[in-house]
Amino acid sequence: MAIHTSLILKVVLSLLSWKLVISSKQPNIIFILADDLGWDDVSFHGSHQIPTPNIDELAYSGVLLHNYYVQPVCTPTRGALLTGRYPMHLGLQHFVITPNEPVGLPLNETTLPTYLKKLGYSTHMVGKWHLGFFAKEYTPTYRGFDSHYGYFLGHQDYYTHNALWNNQWGFDLRHNMDLQRSTFGEYGPELFTTQAEKLIYDHDHKKPLFLYFAHQAVHYGNSGPNGTLLEAPYKYTSRFPHIADHQRRIYAGMVSALDDSVGNITRALKKSGLYNNSIIVFSTDNGGPHECEAFNTPLRGTKNTLWEGGIRGAAFIHSVLLEKPKRVCEGMMHVVDWLPTMYHVAGGNLSDLHNLDGFNMWDTLSSGVSSPRTEILHNIDPITQTAALRVGNLKVIVGENKSDWFVPPQITFGKNGTNLTKQFGSDHRGIIVHCSSVPPVAYKNCDPKQKPCLYNIKNDPCEYYNLADEYPDVLQSLLYKLNDYNSTSVTPWVIPPDPRSNPSLHNDTWSPWIDLADIAPDFEYR
Repeated sequence: MAIHTSLILKVVLSLLSWKLVISSKQPNIIFILADDLGWDDVSFHGSHQIPTPNIDELAYSGVLLHNYYVQPVCTPTRGALLTGRYPMHLGLQHFVITPNEPVGLPLNETTLPTYLKKLGYSTHMVGKWHLGFFAKEYTPTYRGFDSHYGYFLGHQDYYTHNALWNNQWGFDLRHNMDLQRSTFGEYGPELFTTQAEKLIYDHDHKKPLFLYFAHQAVHYGNSGPNGTLLEAPYKYTSRFPHIADHQRRIYAGMVSALDDSVGNITRALKKSGLYNNSIIVFSTDNGGPHECEAFNTPLRGTKNTLWEGGIRGAAFIHSVLLEKPKRVCEGMMHVVDWLPTMYHVAGGNLSDLHNLDGFNMWDTLSSGVSSPRTEILHNIDPITQTAALRVGNLKVIVGENKSDWFVPPQITFGKNGTNLTKQFGSDHRGIIVHCSSVPPVAYKNCDPKQKPCLYNIKNDPCEYYNLADEYPDVLQSLLYKLNDYNSTSVTPWVIPPDPRSNPSLHNDTWSPWIDLADIAPDFEYR
């Protein structure tokens, strides 16, 4: 028995020693950002329509984020992720950067890859940028990335890699600044996954790797009579014969392509020997757009709203370096928190960072200590006059359009108040939001355009019961706090479209059209 105990002790000490050696090295950081993924479009949230086995495997063996928030649309989330600052401090709090606007992530902002390069990281980006390209200085390889393989705009066709905007067509796929026209006909998610795998296999193990994979899936392609909104190969859509609705079936195929991509990236990390010292983060950039067949059920609202369905994100972190994996993190977290968290994990001194809105969440994510975050500013947009703030369990929402609760095709709320949890998943390993069927009062007890509404998100995650009249003092205190936040905001940058951006002037490509060297020194672009 003594020999047996001694042997066990040696094995335990060996394992602990191995983990300490791994932990003493700067970890590789793989950040996968899905595009427009709905809350109910992953099976770890209970979806029975769209299984996501590769995503689920990482999520269940990592840490699922239950109170994690992003911005309601693409550009603001990406700006917040890469700077650790709320969009209202970047001038990006209103909508997205459109292809013909001379706008970009401010050049005076230091980005996450720039910080990590100073710590010795190789930094690479694959996929969608959507933070400005009107001058080359605003594109990824000038903002801290050693390389970029992907596109500048917010959308494109999945096969031709052309993007349509205001009846203007242009090609938009590059390796760094070089056009990649030979990719015509290749399916975007697979094309970008292959490039991400190549970066992993070719990586020099002497340096830590930061890979930001901003996925094309599952954002729509091109709208309009000559565009195709949803696109997926038959090998993916054929996995969903149980979905009768044609467009929803294509969307499910796009999610399945995303799931396969996550599986391929994970296998590449394992085969390359990088996995055991890697941190994998998976996040959506905003809620799913109902009009494109994405669903956030049972949450209220969609992409481009401040309801939970627009801002509560599907996300997890996965790594053997986590001290307490295989659990759900209930602590509040926002996308701005990733920059200080990753900088800390990479060995950076947090005192080097200034003017951040984010918190270092590593101890919360890794070992389960209480979140340092107690409130989240969801947004303040002076143009639409909308705002939302969460403090503790309470959320105030101002000026937003009324929004409904959308249900995927072939699924109904049921009759006589049938509980949604009977229809939206029984796998309780995942994070399943529990709500009853929508009470009639929910459709008429709140109109944020008329007056602010107040919700207890912990008790009422589906935003059924407006508490504003019941707790006027609480409402007023949150409005005061919103006002305090607003006093620190900058004016959102809304610049008229520039006709010089027209792809027809640039060999039918979306390309930088302004040379900053030609601009007067006192002219203020951002």
